[in-house]
Amino acid sequence: MHILVFGRGGQLALAMQDQGTKAGHRVTCLGRESLSIADEVAVAGAIAAHKPDLIVNAAAYTAVDKAESEPDQAFAVNRDGTRHIAAAAKQADIPFIHVSTDYVFEGGGDRPWREDDATGPLGVYGASKLAGELAIAELGMARNATLRTSWVFSPYGANFVRTMLRLGADRPELRVVADQRGRPTAAHDIADAILLMAPFVADGSAHGIYHFGGTEPTSWHAFAEAVFASAARHGRPVPVVKPISTKEYPTPAKRPANSVLDCSRYLALPGAVLPDWHIGLDKAVDALVAAG
Repeated sequence: MHILVFGRGGQLALAMQDQGTKAGHRVTCLGRESLSIADEVAVAGAIAAHKPDLIVNAAAYTAVDKAESEPDQAFAVNRDGTRHIAAAAKQADIPFIHVSTDYVFEGGGDRPWREDDATGPLGVYGASKLAGELAIAELGMARNATLRTSWVFSPYGANFVRTMLRLGADRPELRVVADQRGRPTAAHDIADAILLMAPFVADGSAHGIYHFGGTEPTSWHAFAEAVFASAARHGRPVPVVKPISTKEYPTPAKRPANSVLDCSRYLALPGAVLPDWHIGLDKAVDALVAAG
């Protein structure tokens, strides 16, 4: 396939480049330096010029806290940009996979969130991502799927794993929230999931919203401890990780306490499995340590 990915430079776009190329596909990534997805004409022109076999929207405004003071920017990318890509994909009849987030849910209760559960984002970021999902639904596309995922990490860009390694190099003790739970998910595993879904989206047998994440839900605190256990294999320092509550770590944007996604619908696809995030974590830590 020729895969056109919007969001060049982001974790998922770079992972799509890695995994798509490894699988023998041609992957073209477009980013802000070449076009803004808020520009409807530019998006349509790029799709017409590249004529891909699959379009993936990995572009997003992901600064969760900053979005509270920049709602226009968040919606311009996460809602309007998504609509522009989806509309052009529909017009060209090209299969389209959009990547969304667990933050579309309010995060109450204890059970994992299903695709058909009522949404209720707590902040601007989640609201803007939900608006993007709704924009796709309004278009009535025949060949598209939305993949909601959570707690994304990789050797690329800004993410929790990279932040923990940086802070742990200088501090003997860290305080990490222990009352928020979710599924850590390696960006490379998301890329693999997209590649698995692609033929089913193309033939229409996979359609609508799917949830995807790593096995074994955990807390940010336990995830941090896993990061340092992985880094210890390279002789990196292991700070004391003190569990704290969300109330002890206030942020501009509220986070859902329960971000665990029910991935049963994805697992019903032929060949689908949930990846062990510990394996993805070790690979990400290895790459980050090697890069210095």
